[in-house]
Amino acid sequence: MISRLTLDELNRMAADDFEQCLAGVFEHSPWVPRQVAPQRPFAGIEALHAAMVRRVAQASARQQLELIRAHPELAGKAAVRGELTAESSREQAGAGLDQCSPEEYRELTELNAAYLEKFGFPFILAVRGYDRQGILQQFRRRLALDASQEREESLQQIYRIARFRLDDLIQE
Repeated sequence: MISRLTLDELNRMAADDFEQCLAGVFEHSPWVPRQVAPQRPFAGIEALHAAMVRRVAQASARQQLELIRAHPELAGKAAVRGELTAESSREQAGAGLDQCSPEEYRELTELNAAYLEKFGFPFILAVRGYDRQGILQQFRRRLALDASQEREESLQQIYRIARFRLDDLIQE
């Protein structure tokens, strides 16, 4: 079980501690909490999330692409090697991606490769609420999007993931 912080504790902690506590909210991108720390105190999780989303939305295209590329493939090589962040491991396991049949794993591997080839970054989906078949359907649907649509969809998914992670981490 993850130890949850209160919003009051988060608002009162030193900026470095704030950054460290929220470093996993946006995958491998501690610059997001670092840059919103001066905006404290936050009135609620919604306000904190909105500030973080605004910061990412205002980031350069290069920073946004780096954030997108910081995410692991779903059921990809990092998962097989046990190299996912704790947050990503929990999320992927919660969607049953750690229990793929050989056929599902093969299809995910093929979809990951096709997606990466087309867009140049990994497929990102806030998997909470999806099962393996739903994830495969989303993969197929999104492969039909164009690059700008998919980049925006990826950011929207990252924002959803961040909100889930904040809700898991903080109690109001």
